[in-house]
Amino acid sequence: MASSARKRRWFTICAITASAALVAVPAGAASGGKPSPFGPRAMDRLAHQRTASHGNFAAQVAGDDDGNESDEIAEGADQFAEARTAPGVVSPGAFGAAWSSLNGLRRTGSSWKNITDLPYDSDDPRYRDFDSNSSGGSGRVTGRMAAMAADNDGYVYAGSAGGGVWRSRTGGGHWAPISDKLPTQSTGALALDGAGRLWLGTGEATTNADSYLGSGVYVLSGPHHGTFSQRGRVGGDELESTTIHQLRFGAGRVWAATSEGVWSHSTSRLSGSWKLEYAPNPDYLPGHAKAHDPDAAYKNITNDIAIDPKDPSRVVLAVGWRSGDDYNGFYAKKDGSWQRLTTGLGDLPSDPDTVGEVTFAASADGSRYYAIDQSPKQLEDNPDSSLEGIYVSKSGSPFGPWTKTADYRQLAASGSALTDPGYMPGVQAWYNQFLAVDPGHADHVYAGLEEVYESQDGGARWSTVGPYWNFGFACWNIDPAEQTGDCNPTTHSDQHGVAIGRYHGKAYVYVGNDGGAYKRPVQGSQDADGHATDWSSLNDGTIDTLQYYSVGIGKDLDHGGVSVTGGLQDNGQSELRSNDKVMGSNFGGDGTDTITDPANGCNIAQAYVYLQIQVTQNCAVNDGSWEDDPANATSYSVAPPDNLTGEARFVAPMAADGKDSSTWVAGGRHVWVQTHGYAIRSSAEWSSAFDLGKGHTATAVASSGGKVYAAWCGPCDSKDFTRGIAVGNVDGTGWHQVALPVDGSVPNRYLSGFAIDPENADHAYLTVNGFSRQWTEGPGAGVGHVFETKDGGSTWQDISGNFPDIPADAAVVLPGGGLAVATDLGVVYRGHRTTRWERLGSLPAVAVLQLRVGPDNKLYAATHGRGIYTMSVRGLR
Repeated sequence: MASSARKRRWFTICAITASAALVAVPAGAASGGKPSPFGPRAMDRLAHQRTASHGNFAAQVAGDDDGNESDEIAEGADQFAEARTAPGVVSPGAFGAAWSSLNGLRRTGSSWKNITDLPYDSDDPRYRDFDSNSSGGSGRVTGRMAAMAADNDGYVYAGSAGGGVWRSRTGGGHWAPISDKLPTQSTGALALDGAGRLWLGTGEATTNADSYLGSGVYVLSGPHHGTFSQRGRVGGDELESTTIHQLRFGAGRVWAATSEGVWSHSTSRLSGSWKLEYAPNPDYLPGHAKAHDPDAAYKNITNDIAIDPKDPSRVVLAVGWRSGDDYNGFYAKKDGSWQRLTTGLGDLPSDPDTVGEVTFAASADGSRYYAIDQSPKQLEDNPDSSLEGIYVSKSGSPFGPWTKTADYRQLAASGSALTDPGYMPGVQAWYNQFLAVDPGHADHVYAGLEEVYESQDGGARWSTVGPYWNFGFACWNIDPAEQTGDCNPTTHSDQHGVAIGRYHGKAYVYVGNDGGAYKRPVQGSQDADGHATDWSSLNDGTIDTLQYYSVGIGKDLDHGGVSVTGGLQDNGQSELRSNDKVMGSNFGGDGTDTITDPANGCNIAQAYVYLQIQVTQNCAVNDGSWEDDPANATSYSVAPPDNLTGEARFVAPMAADGKDSSTWVAGGRHVWVQTHGYAIRSSAEWSSAFDLGKGHTATAVASSGGKVYAAWCGPCDSKDFTRGIAVGNVDGTGWHQVALPVDGSVPNRYLSGFAIDPENADHAYLTVNGFSRQWTEGPGAGVGHVFETKDGGSTWQDISGNFPDIPADAAVVLPGGGLAVATDLGVVYRGHRTTRWERLGSLPAVAVLQLRVGPDNKLYAATHGRGIYTMSVRGLR
C-alpha cells in the first residue's frame, strides 16, 4: 500500500482547443465544472472544498461566494470564450471570412515540422514524481477525442476536439489525418450511415473551456480511402458557427442536435438547405431579435435525438442547457408541433430542473433504448455528482416507459476509483457522456462518464471496466518493485466518444476521452474488482492531437541539441529530450504557461491553472524516492499569492525577463516579480511590483531589461468589459496605467500578448484577441489585431494592415527583426521594415496559442490540437 502522503492524489481541470469560432458561454450562466484527474490540488482538499459549498471558484477562494471546485472548468470556459467574444457576441461567418482571408495571403518561410508526432507516455517511469501521474495506468496519450466511429472492416475514425479527424485501417493505430482541408479541425460528432458513408459534424459540443464552433456537416462517401473536402459540405451555411452534439439517421434523413436547435436534411440529396425542426427560443437564433443577447449562446442548446426504430416518424428530442433553463426537457411532435413530454416516460425525468445533458443509445435489434441524464438540480445542489441516472426502455421505444438502472452511488460501488465525497461518478456528467450498445447483445451496454462502465444485463449490474486511474487501489505502489502487478492498464479519464467495430472478425469497443483513443474486446476480461484487464492505448504517436497552451525550449546538456517542453490540456507537462524516442510527462494536470531556461532545458517552471506554479531543476526526473525522503522531491510549488486569493485568471500569464532569466514576472490582480530564477522554493519569494486594481486580472505580461508590460481586463465578460495596460519596472518603480479610452487606438477587446524588441525595451508589439467591430457588436470593439509602441507604451499604432480579421493570441520578434504572430488559424508574419503580412508556412486550421524562439534559433509553435511544430527562420526577410 502507498503511504498516506502519496495517496493524496492530485486533481485538475480541463481548459482549451482549436479551429473555427468558440462556444460563447455567458459569464455567470454556468455552474458545474470539470476537475479532471490531473494536477496540483490534493484529493482530500478538493473533496473538502466540494462538500463545503458551491458557486464560482474564484469568488469562493476570495471568500465572496459559495464555491464548488468543479466550477473551475465553467469559469475556464467563460474566460476562454470572453477572450474571443467580449465586448459583444460574435456574428456567424467570422471564422469563415478569416480562413478565406488567411488563405489569400502570400506564403513565406520553410515548412513546419511536427516534433511531437511520437508516443507520449503519461506513465513514463522516469518521472514518478509527486506532481506527475506516472503509474496511474493511462499509458500513452494524445489530445481529447470528442467522437469515435468504426466499421466491421477494421476501419476506425477518431474525431479530435481541435486536431481534426483521423483514420486507422488496422483496427486502431497507424493513423492518418483526413480532414486537414476543412476550415475547422473541431469535431462534434462522427457517424457511419447504412451506406458506409462517414458523416462529420464540426464544432465540439461539450461546452467546456475550449470548444470551438464549427462550419457545418460534411460527408465522405469513400471513408476507407478519401479525405474530407469543403465540397462535401451538406446543405448551405445554416449550421455554420454552431456546435454539433449528435448526428442520427431515420427515414432517409440525418438529424443534427446543435447549439442552435435540431435540424434535419435528406441523406440522398445533399444540396439544399437544412430544415430547422425545432428551436426552443428562436428569437435568440442568428438574424433574430435577440441574436446579440449575451444569453443567446445557450438558449437553443439541444443534446440528442432518439428515433423510434419501429416507427421512424416518431422522434424524441433531448433539449436543454446543462445548468438549467425553463425550456429544458424532452420534446415530441403532436398535432404538427413540438411539445414537451410530461407523462408516460416512467422514471425518466421531465421537469426542467432535472433534464440537462442527455445521451441516447438504441440496440441494433430495436428491443432496448438507453439514456443518460445529467441534472441541473444535482449540478447545483449535490457536491458529489451531477448525474441524475442511467435509464433503459425495455420496450425499445424512446417514448418509454423508462426504468432507472443506476445512479452515481451504484456506479461508485461498482469498482469505481471515485468514491470520495465531493468527487463521485457523474460529477462532470455535463462534460463526460457516452452510451453504446453491443450490436450482438441488446442487454450489453457501455456508459462513459469520468470512467467507463459496462453492464451485461441491461443495467441491473455495472462494472467499472475503465476506472479513473489505479491510484487508491490495493495493487498500487509508487515503487514499481513493490507493486503487486495486479494494476491493469486503464483508459484516460473523461469519456466523450464510443464506437463498436470489428477487426479480423473480432469485435472491439473503442472509446475517446481526454487522453485520446483506447480499445478492448467486446467479449473482454475483468478482474475480481470488475476492472478490465485488456485495454490497449491506440495513441501510438502517429496521431498527434495534443492540445498545448505553451512551449519552452532549452539546451539539452546531457544529450546535445534541445529539450522541448509544454503545458497541455489535461495531459500534464510533456518533456521531449533530444534523444527521446518516447516523450514523457513530468508534471500532471492542466499545464498552462511555461518558462524554460534556454541555457538548460531541465530548468522548468510550469503553471497549472490560476497561477499555481511548479518548478524543477532536473526535468522532474524522479523514481519515486521522495516517498521515503521528501527531501528528494524534484518539483516545488511556488505559487504567487494571487493563486490563493483567487485573483488570477484560469490561464494566467508568466514570463522570464528577456535580458535576465533569473527574473520572472507573473500576473494576477498584481504584477508579481521574483529574482531567484529556478532556485525559487517558496511563494514568499514573490513580491508585488504593482496592483492592477480591484477586479482587474492580468491577461499578458512581458519583461526585458527590467521594463515590464502588463495587460489586464476587468470586468472581462461582455457586460461592461474593460481592458488596460500598465507599464513599470521589476523593482516596483515607474508604474502607471496607460490611457486607453474605449474609442482610442487600441480596441476595447481582450489584450492577449506582448513581444518586446530585444534591442530596445521601449519598442514593443501588442496582440489583440477577438474579432473586429465588423463581427463583434459591442462597445469599442474597434479594428485591428497588432499594435506597436516606440515610446514604452505611452502610445500605440495599429500596424494590422492586411492582417486577417482573426483572433491573435501571441507574438514573438524573430532574429533579424521580423514579427511572427500566433492566431486561432495559424501563424502570420511581417518582415523587418515591411508593412505587408504573409502566412508563415501552412498549418491546418488549428489555433496557435504561443510562439517561442529556441536557443537553436528556430521558431516553435504551440498548437492547441496538433502538437508542437518548429520551423527554421533562416532566410526570412
